[in-house]
Amino acid sequence: MHTDIQPVVLLIAPVMDVLQTSLDASYRVFRLYEQTDTAGFLRRHGEDVQAVVTRGDVGVSREILEQLPRAGMIAVFGVGTDAIDLSYTRERGIRVGITAGVLTDDVADLAMGLLLAASRRLRQGDQFVRSGQWEKTAPPLATKVSKKRLGILGMGNIGQAIARRAKGFDMTILYHSRQRKDAPGYHWCEDLHSLASQSDFLVIAASGNPENTGIINAAVLEAMPPHAWLINVARGSLTDEPALLRALQEKVIGGAALDVFEHEPHVPEAFFALDNVLLQPHVASATVETRQAMSQSVADNLAAYFSGREIPGLIQ
Repeated sequence: MHTDIQPVVLLIAPVMDVLQTSLDASYRVFRLYEQTDTAGFLRRHGEDVQAVVTRGDVGVSREILEQLPRAGMIAVFGVGTDAIDLSYTRERGIRVGITAGVLTDDVADLAMGLLLAASRRLRQGDQFVRSGQWEKTAPPLATKVSKKRLGILGMGNIGQAIARRAKGFDMTILYHSRQRKDAPGYHWCEDLHSLASQSDFLVIAASGNPENTGIINAAVLEAMPPHAWLINVARGSLTDEPALLRALQEKVIGGAALDVFEHEPHVPEAFFALDNVLLQPHVASATVETRQAMSQSVADNLAAYFSGREIPGLIQ
């Protein structure tokens, strides 16, 4: 019979120090990422684990969950659940909670920041000044943003937040999503190809579920106007990276601004040679304020689960 003084939590991957401190204060925490023999560790301690904490980009495998017979909750630091087998957790009755609504503003801010920085060539402009070229010549012209057509794939909370920001630039908002939104001034496109063909900027804000894997493929890229830019702040898995590289190298599209990649932190070196690409290390939610709020959200979800209350960020 188990008589734990503190509930036992399995931490799959490192998280913010403030969250680590909070977890240590309330629970007995096993850190799986510190174990050299994870299989042996789970054999010895798996039956003690009552909840799992993980990051959205890491998730937790079904193989691990199968060794945690008492686990009834997965608290995700983030909103992505593509690295969790939700059909298995549903079958087991394992609850899954995310940091819902906490990172929407930051991700939308970065989407607009990438769009502006890429189209207005801010990185190149900075280097142009630093290298002394401005003393000798004028920089190349950039691309206008205001009054352009913005296509958004995925009109959930983040997609809608991006649209609100884009309205401030007098952009025409086009979108394709699983559910049609009857918002004034937003133009529904029946399919992704139609959206791509009409967009000066195409922003990916859809979920990274298996159905969306590789959805931005060669056909979609070829449907985009030759001057159009692709911006991805969702998941790298949504993009066919080899097809995107070819499209960029062959100038099928104008460029790409990417915060996410298929096999992070590995980024294909072919991207580095391209001037029509802006790259970021998956930092859409990486602000002090939001990461602290995400940490608090994870702690709140866990506390609610263990006290039998309604879990604020529950998705299943």
